[in-house]
Amino acid sequence: MVCCDSSLYPFSPSKTAPVILLAVFLSSTVHHVYLNVRYKSWRITATLPWGGFLFVTGFAMREVSAFKPNHLPLFIASTCLLLLAPPVYAVTNYIVLGRVLYYVPYLSPIHPGRVISTFLGLDAVIGVITGNGGARVANPDASPSDISAGKAMFRASIILQLVSFFLFVALEGFFHRRCIRQGLVAPKPTPEANEQSKKLRRILNLMYISSAIISCRHVFRVVEVFQGYDGYLATHEWPLYIFDGLFMFANMLMLNIWHPMQYLPNDNKIYLSKDGVTQRWGPGWVDKRHFLLTIVDPFDVAGLFMKKDKDRFWDHEDEHPIVGQETVGAGKGAGVDTAAV
Repeated sequence: MVCCDSSLYPFSPSKTAPVILLAVFLSSTVHHVYLNVRYKSWRITATLPWGGFLFVTGFAMREVSAFKPNHLPLFIASTCLLLLAPPVYAVTNYIVLGRVLYYVPYLSPIHPGRVISTFLGLDAVIGVITGNGGARVANPDASPSDISAGKAMFRASIILQLVSFFLFVALEGFFHRRCIRQGLVAPKPTPEANEQSKKLRRILNLMYISSAIISCRHVFRVVEVFQGYDGYLATHEWPLYIFDGLFMFANMLMLNIWHPMQYLPNDNKIYLSKDGVTQRWGPGWVDKRHFLLTIVDPFDVAGLFMKKDKDRFWDHEDEHPIVGQETVGAGKGAGVDTAAV
């Protein structure tokens, strides 16, 4: 039911739900700020409070818009903020997986830094398309051709986001399978597993669950877009609060309880030896190729064909000091995240 003839909403917007979600996202966001300070992990998990901030702002705009349902700027602002917030959590997963690959470099199918640059680059392009498409569709004063173009952009961006995320999950699954074959992670939880194995299993499971939650939200948006502005999902408010609200809050809350940096070292020069127990200080994995080449060819396919030798520093682990047993000067920077993500 439309609240008034001039309303931009095809239903009467709730004035209660935005306040509740604003409150829960605000509490989770504040706690994530605290966790970033506690673990000194701003370079890795700053996206968690940032995503929460976007949701808090988006639902605040939604609440004000519910009282002014014919106010176009508020309508567009709340729509775009709630569209752009969930992909920020996908970025968190990209960064965390990159850090996991730095930790187990000898099983990584791709340079760890390329996980971030490749998927984040794709998300940046998708975000621009989403913002432009969403603004055109949400503007009732736009011409029919602009609205049609906005819908096309919107559909393309949502589908691309889903494809990008499924590729990410496939990369994670490929790495996970390698860990199982190497014996670093047991196929099933076992009490005999060492501490590092348990941590690896926990962080990978967290990313699987987070990916599933975000994927459900993406599927909801894909269906909504293809149903059209007059479809069921677009003309009813409750799906937004379930998929963009409760699902995304569940993801934030899960990472409040099991923060990724409980299971990973803060410095990406620390890696796990092949024995699956010992942590060592290495030189870090540096890709010496030109930056543009790393974006175009993140898997270094050209290097495979040209049979270039890579810097396999993990094959000389005896030369690297064990974490906690460094000689004076050997572990410079220990405990401080001086390395770039």
